[in-house]
Amino acid sequence: MAVKGKVCVTGAGGYVASWLVKLLLSKGYTVHGTVRDPQSEKNAHLMKLEKASENLELFKVDLLDFNSLTSAITGCDGVFHVASPVPSGSVPNPEVELVEPAVKGTLNVLKACSEANVKRVVFVSSVAAIVLNPDWPKGRAKDESCWSDKEYCKRTNNWYCFSKTEAESEAMEFAKASGLDVVSVCPFMVLGPMLQSTANSSSLALIKLLKEGCEELENRLRNIIDVRDVAAALLLAYEKPEAKGRYICTAHAIRSQDMVEILRRLYPDYNYPKKFIEVNEGEELRPEKLQKLGWSYRPLEETLVDSVESYRQAGIVE
Repeated sequence: MAVKGKVCVTGAGGYVASWLVKLLLSKGYTVHGTVRDPQSEKNAHLMKLEKASENLELFKVDLLDFNSLTSAITGCDGVFHVASPVPSGSVPNPEVELVEPAVKGTLNVLKACSEANVKRVVFVSSVAAIVLNPDWPKGRAKDESCWSDKEYCKRTNNWYCFSKTEAESEAMEFAKASGLDVVSVCPFMVLGPMLQSTANSSSLALIKLLKEGCEELENRLRNIIDVRDVAAALLLAYEKPEAKGRYICTAHAIRSQDMVEILRRLYPDYNYPKKFIEVNEGEELRPEKLQKLGWSYRPLEETLVDSVESYRQAGIVE
C-alpha cells in the first residue's frame, strides 16, 4: 500500500477519534495522536490497533498550552481536530470547563497548523452549532448555512451548544484571515461500538435506555449516526480536494419509542422505559452535501446491534 503521509489527530483516545485513528492506520497513514497522558490506561486501546506499533505515535499535549502542540503537528500534512470537552451532565462552571478549552484549544491547534504549513485541517464540530436558531424560517429545513444563535444558547443555558458554535465560528474566521484550509464536520448523536474502555456521553444515553427502566421518557426525534461513518466522513473531508465549508453528518431520524422497539425486538430482556410522552421536539437534518462527496452510511440496526455487543463485551451491560 502506498504511504499516505503524516496526519495528526487531537484527543486521539476519545470515542470518535479512536475510530478515526484506526481508519487512518488501515489506509496507510502515519498518525500523530495527541493525548493528555500517553502512558494512561485510557489510551492503551490505541497501541493495540493494527499497524499502531509502527505508524502511531502518541504525544503528551495540553491543548491550552500552545508549545506542547507544536511537536505533534510539525511535519504533518493534515490535522484532524477532534478533541473537545463533552459533558455527560450539567457543568458547574461552563465558561471555564467547556467554552475556554473548546475555543482556546481550537485556536491553539489552528495557529500551530498555520505555522507548520499544514495543507488542510478537518475540524469536528457538532450539529449543536447548527440547530439552536429560533429565527430560522419556519418550515425551511436547516442546512449548513444555519448557525446556532450564541446569545440564545447562553440564555437557555445550552453551554455545550454555545462552546461548539463559538469554536467553529472562530475556526472559520481564523481560516478566512490566515488562508488556512479548514473544513468542518458536524455530527449528530453518535452511536456504535466503542474502542475506548470508558463509556462516552452519547453511548451512555443508549446504555440508560437499556438499563434504567425509567417510568416515562419523552418520545423525541433523535438523529443518529454511526461512529464508523463519522470517521469515514472525516477522512473524505480531508482527502477530497473539492471539500469545503461545513458538512452535516447524520443518517437516521427516529423517535425514541421506535428505537426502543427495534432494541426490544433484538434484545427483549433489557429494562426499557415503561411509557413514552409525546413531544414535538427534534427535527430531521439531511446529509446531502456530505453525500455529494461520495459518503454513505450503514443501516441503523447494524449500529444498534454493534453498540450493544460492544457494551456487553466491556461489561457495561449484561
